[in-house]
Amino acid sequence: MEAHIERILARDNPWLAGRPLEPWLARRLPEGFVPRQRRLALESGQAELVVGPRQAGKSTLAWWSLQARGGPVLLLDCEEHALRSWLRSPALFFDDLAALAEPLPALLLEEAQHLAEAGLFVKGLVDRGYPAPIVVTGSSSFHLEARTRESLAGRARRTLLLPFSLGELSVGLPSAPLLRQRTQRDLVERAARFGGFPAVVRSQAPEAELARLVEAFIVRDASDRFAIRHLDAFRRLLGLVAGQAGNLANHAEWAAHLGISADTVAEYMALLEETHVVRALRPFAGGRRAELIHRPKVYFVDNGIRNAVFGGFAPLAGRADAGALIENLVLSELLKAIPPLLVGMHHWRTRSGAEVDFVLEHRGRVLGVEVKAGDARGRLTRSARSFLEAYRPELFLVVHSGEPLERDEGGCRVRFLGVPDLADAVGGWLG
Repeated sequence: MEAHIERILARDNPWLAGRPLEPWLARRLPEGFVPRQRRLALESGQAELVVGPRQAGKSTLAWWSLQARGGPVLLLDCEEHALRSWLRSPALFFDDLAALAEPLPALLLEEAQHLAEAGLFVKGLVDRGYPAPIVVTGSSSFHLEARTRESLAGRARRTLLLPFSLGELSVGLPSAPLLRQRTQRDLVERAARFGGFPAVVRSQAPEAELARLVEAFIVRDASDRFAIRHLDAFRRLLGLVAGQAGNLANHAEWAAHLGISADTVAEYMALLEETHVVRALRPFAGGRRAELIHRPKVYFVDNGIRNAVFGGFAPLAGRADAGALIENLVLSELLKAIPPLLVGMHHWRTRSGAEVDFVLEHRGRVLGVEVKAGDARGRLTRSARSFLEAYRPELFLVVHSGEPLERDEGGCRVRFLGVPDLADAVGGWLG
């Protein structure tokens, strides 16, 4: 191993020089750390691939999981140019590391999208029987998965980490029903306005933190990493999508407004979706010929990013877009409640105008979710009844601000519930 590599490793991993391991590990978690709903499994013989939007807490999840496991961890910062040159040959890396540390430590490859062949490198370590856990983080699936998906097939578990859910932020709330209910209402209000990015949740100035995140994505990621040619058009497209969150996408209309081609708009939208900024929901057809609306509906993965781009952070009361913000928050909660590779999420809309906001599809079963910003008072809309008649789902959820209610509707269980109870209801349906 070259001397400058040893110096870099010693700087980032002081335990290699004999300093205490536990205090160094403890410092890796931020002040005001909020536990996530689950830790990484961390089994030898399979790598853990953690992807998601920037600043969602991927490193914190990795460190929290590694601390619980115990034992030494070797931090490898893949943004460091000298390390990128070193992390090319699994065989030579194995030899160098065996001479440096015994037993071999768990590995944490941070920002692995900077490696030329991240997937092949990690595959080589797994295939050679690396005896400790390997955790790989990356700022977006767009850049990381493109280099790892095929080579890590069967050798890695993929965890998509999004900003905090309401369930994670509700840990430790008062147990008294009225006080808990009031606190949860405040959480919903804050999440609808500011979202759930960890730095934003902890900040006393969430507006400034969100502005920084948006600029980091546009300037650093879009401009530098993804080499967006029409950066001003990209920025304005983001504003257009934010202003129409929850509506049908119209690439041709947006292209005409921005002065770029519809193909470029489609390319930019794919980038926004792959980097977990927006989510496009394709229509649910289910074999019904009347369902011929092919355009997707577009949402933001995080309400705070949406409001930073368009709409501002005023309280929900009196806002013209309050309903759209609650609907977008429900989308965000659903994304965090489902296994993304196992459950399809769609919207439903017919030629006659009937529509249901969200349809989840899992192993041939469907779940409809309708969102009301106010109190539904136990009433189903005509669209909801059309959906129930067409598909006879075992469960249909109405998310509203009123009291919880459950009843049978033609053999379908219908639940009226608040946003904080949504994740548990979906989890129960998934089994």
